[in-house]
Amino acid sequence: MTFDILAINPVAFSLGPLPVRWYGILIALGIVLAFIVVQKEMVKRGVHPDFLTDLLIWAVPISIISARIYYVAFSWEDYKDNPITVFEIWNGGIAIHGALIGAFLTTYFYTKRRGMSFWKVVDIGAPGLLIGQIIGRWGNFMNQEAHGGAVSDTFLQNTIIPDWIMNQMTIEGVTYHPTFLYESAWNVVGLIIIILLRKVRLKRGEMFLFYLVWYSIGRFFIEGMRTDSLYVIGELRAAQLVSVATVIIGIAIFVVRRYILKLKVTYQDE
Repeated sequence: MTFDILAINPVAFSLGPLPVRWYGILIALGIVLAFIVVQKEMVKRGVHPDFLTDLLIWAVPISIISARIYYVAFSWEDYKDNPITVFEIWNGGIAIHGALIGAFLTTYFYTKRRGMSFWKVVDIGAPGLLIGQIIGRWGNFMNQEAHGGAVSDTFLQNTIIPDWIMNQMTIEGVTYHPTFLYESAWNVVGLIIIILLRKVRLKRGEMFLFYLVWYSIGRFFIEGMRTDSLYVIGELRAAQLVSVATVIIGIAIFVVRRYILKLKVTYQDE
């Protein structure tokens, strides 16, 4: 099976000498849609309308910086001979795990400063995180990155994935697994489950813990297919290590809070 359609140009348009890439457009779109959904839910739950805006003023830039730091830390060999390139973020090189770490830490300290419940805020924000990740992965599609290994002829003959997607995943005559699509689809399922979980009696924070565990399980397996992973030592992939740790920590926190501390604040009581 061959694909004759030209690949999608990663540059959407140009403003004079400045190229505007689809990647940036889709990341921005994900943030905007996530903001709309989360803001509506926060107001519904009695949070001041300005709270989320004020939080994002800090969280977005800090997340970008932490995403870059994470990426550089695990690929230092590419930067050590010319450290100034560390700041050339426009040439690519950010990691979602780094962004999430930055966002969570910012949210924790900001909620403490404002006298808000961290668990309540991240519970409300969990669907927004998934929305942002669902849309953001399509930026990788536009850039023809975050893909897996080469696919077989049998895969191409039997796949139900649309041709236009597989065409974009064909690079220099070789077609690769669209792992960006697998992760985006995994997060769509997670979003549906989270919406359904609103009808279940959950303790505060458990929706967020579900997000952590769900995303990490999917990321662990999908990361094993990718060809652009960051490595800790040898063949140990950083994203898989972080995913395993997150699943263990997420489940441990759930067990401790529900069955050991026996917290009485339910999701509906908020």
